[in-house]
Amino acid sequence: MRILVIGSGGREHALIWKLGEHKNQLFCAPGNGGIAELAQCKKTGAENIPALLKLAEQLKVDLVVVGPEVPLVLGIVDEFQKNRIPIFGPRKEAARLEGEKAFAKRLMKEYNIPTAEFEIFSDEKKAKKYVETKAGRVVIKASGLAAGKGAMVCPTKDEAFAAIEKALVQKEFGKAGETIVIEQFLEGEEASIIAITDGNTIVPLIPSQDHKPLLNDDEGPNTGGMGAYAPAPLITKELAKEIQTKIFNRLLVALQKQSIEYCGVIYAGIIITDSGPYVLEFNCRFGDPETQPVLPLLKSDSAEVMLSTIAGKLAQINLKWSTDYALCVVAASAGYPGKYEKGKEITGNLRNREDVLIFHAGTEKREGKLYTAGGRVLGVTGIGSTLSQAKQKAYLALEQIKFEGLYYRNDIGDKGIRRIEKN
Repeated sequence: MRILVIGSGGREHALIWKLGEHKNQLFCAPGNGGIAELAQCKKTGAENIPALLKLAEQLKVDLVVVGPEVPLVLGIVDEFQKNRIPIFGPRKEAARLEGEKAFAKRLMKEYNIPTAEFEIFSDEKKAKKYVETKAGRVVIKASGLAAGKGAMVCPTKDEAFAAIEKALVQKEFGKAGETIVIEQFLEGEEASIIAITDGNTIVPLIPSQDHKPLLNDDEGPNTGGMGAYAPAPLITKELAKEIQTKIFNRLLVALQKQSIEYCGVIYAGIIITDSGPYVLEFNCRFGDPETQPVLPLLKSDSAEVMLSTIAGKLAQINLKWSTDYALCVVAASAGYPGKYEKGKEITGNLRNREDVLIFHAGTEKREGKLYTAGGRVLGVTGIGSTLSQAKQKAYLALEQIKFEGLYYRNDIGDKGIRRIEKN
């Protein structure tokens, strides 16, 4: 089978690695230094839909898999479907679940999907007036896509006012911040539940837990994610059932009643509170870095799963999983998530082995050498029969990798390990 993956990060490297298990011929646009070892990389940008369409036709691909959210929100699936090219991902109307937080929140409210109390604003004065009526912390989110940097937790009213001004007055998020969502801050522990749906059936993958803040103990600014592990022991069988019933099944009903065809990945960022699970956000694609520990534990043929989903036959698929744990630690550039330097040479042992997988996120190859090319550079994933073992393997492998300014958190997975030990 000839498969084209669109994107250039750690998520896309994990997808390419997984899709390569069954001798498929792989292409990636634009790819990165690590992906180039497994697939033919084409320099076409992930958001250049006309050029990607032309590329897919030239390559005569049997399947296209979209990694990042922006091309989905721009409507890449609609264009490829018009040209009868099999593509895995939701159409433009469905991708609004991630592209417009205001739309997603209204849908959740209407169909009784548990989420934080909220209001939507595009007027600075009205937004500030609303904040004045709120006691305690609030979260202010840019409604549009803001590269993972549009959510601001505000412990005080002054911080909330500053966040409102940042979005609505200073236009720091551009068009994405022209509308904001102000919601109640929810106390609890977070988990990522990635599911696949063909519009009639919705099947969750194993639960994972992401680590968004830059520093140990969840301190510091938010990032795209500094590491993740799976399965997350926070999500018990009882909780998984409740999430399926109250969130995914209700979402499927909501989409059907709104006449929105949804085919592809639906990712729910969940917080487990004392009163149960609540949705923090929906995304319309595989999570990054969550995909890096989740896919290595999937025993089923991923291309077959995706093609069955596109054909509306997901109900016939029974996903098979390893009983192991996987844990991914992100190696980032100094300065990330702010300004960072590129072009630092990467040295050390970057070879994949049975229990350690190194997924490239921001790398490029020049004259046989590997260099940093992004804020998140590598995702080092350890696999073990216990979560502690998976963590140990990931960190031992990470110690063998060097580049100037390399930074990573030391506590990925510790919440899960403590939970397992407690039980």
